[in-house]
Amino acid sequence: MIIDTTELQAINSFFKLESLKEVYGIIWILIPILTLVLGITIGVLVIVWLEREISAGIQQRIGPEYAGPLGILQALADGTKLLFKENLLPSRGDARLFSIGPSLAVISILLSYSVIPFGYRLVLADLTIGVFLWIAISSIAPIGLLMSGYGSNNKYSFLGGLRAAAQSISYEIPLTLCVLSISLRVIR
Repeated sequence: MIIDTTELQAINSFFKLESLKEVYGIIWILIPILTLVLGITIGVLVIVWLEREISAGIQQRIGPEYAGPLGILQALADGTKLLFKENLLPSRGDARLFSIGPSLAVISILLSYSVIPFGYRLVLADLTIGVFLWIAISSIAPIGLLMSGYGSNNKYSFLGGLRAAAQSISYEIPLTLCVLSISLRVIR
C-alpha cells in the first residue's frame, strides 16, 4: 500500500489539529475572563471620565478636556503618571507598615475576583459562601489604608489614611447591604 504525498499531508494536518485542541481549550477559557476584565476596565474609565466632567460642570471649571478628544485619555495619563512616580519612604516612619499597607489593600481586592464566575463551569474558587467570602476579603482593604497612614509616622498622613479608610467603609456598607439583600432573595 503506497501513501500519496497529499494523503500524508492531510494526515499530518489532522495530527496538528489534534495537538492544537488543548491550545484552543485554553483560549476558550481565557476569552470570558479577558472579556470581563476588559469590560470592567472600560466601565471604570467611562465612570471616571463622567465623574470628572460632571464635577467640572458643577464646580464651573474647565475639567480634563486636553488629554485626547473630550478628555477621554485623562485616566490613562493619570495611570502613567502614577507608574513613573518616585517611591519615597518616610525617614522616621515604619517602612514595613508603609510598604505592606498598599499591598494589602490591592491584594484583598484582587483576591475578591477569585469567587466571580467567569463562565458556566469556570469559577476560580467554587465555594458555597462565595458572596460572603467576597465581602469579607474586600473588607480588608481599609486595614491596608490605615497601615499606610500609621506607618508614615506623620499625623497628617495618618489622618489621610483614616479618612480613606472611613470613606472605603462608608462605600462598603451600602454595597454589602445591597449584595446581601439580593443573595437572600435568590436563596430559596
